[in-house]
Amino acid sequence: MQGLHFNTPATLDGWTAIDDRVMGGVSSSRLTFHLDGHAVFEGEVSRDNGGGFASVRHPALRLGERDTVGYGLHVRGDGKRYKLNLRMEGGLDGVNHQAVFQPPAGRWVDIVLPLNHFSPCFRGRPVPDAPPLRPEKVCQVGWMVADGQIGPFQLAIRTVSVLGQTLAL
Repeated sequence: MQGLHFNTPATLDGWTAIDDRVMGGVSSSRLTFHLDGHAVFEGEVSRDNGGGFASVRHPALRLGERDTVGYGLHVRGDGKRYKLNLRMEGGLDGVNHQAVFQPPAGRWVDIVLPLNHFSPCFRGRPVPDAPPLRPEKVCQVGWMVADGQIGPFQLAIRTVSVLGQTLAL
């Protein structure tokens, strides 16, 4: 199965920050490469000027197949809640399918996110009538921290695996 492996600096090509600055906020984030062979999503979230979220996104990544049943993450958190954002349409704005996860601080863990853990949202609000997530249509991938979690954050990411029906959740 396909997936994302953040094991070289080149794996970060194309990732960009899309923070609350797009609406006047002052939060900031970036995705950097750590010499130990993983990516780090880090920055600071502020509520100043009506803000409150930080995110990074790759605008052109396929992540899923017709038989995908979920995603596996190998991550090290800081105790905060994060979201894996998947989009089925190109462009800057639109519906995100988000799954929330909260890895423990300071240690590498494996997290499984079944498809039914993803909820459609538009600009942070639920979209109950949106089409369900279809992994074979995923074309954008991103990470987000929001929901009142003010201050510095850091999520280390080694891999994102695509889990097929033959793999147990």
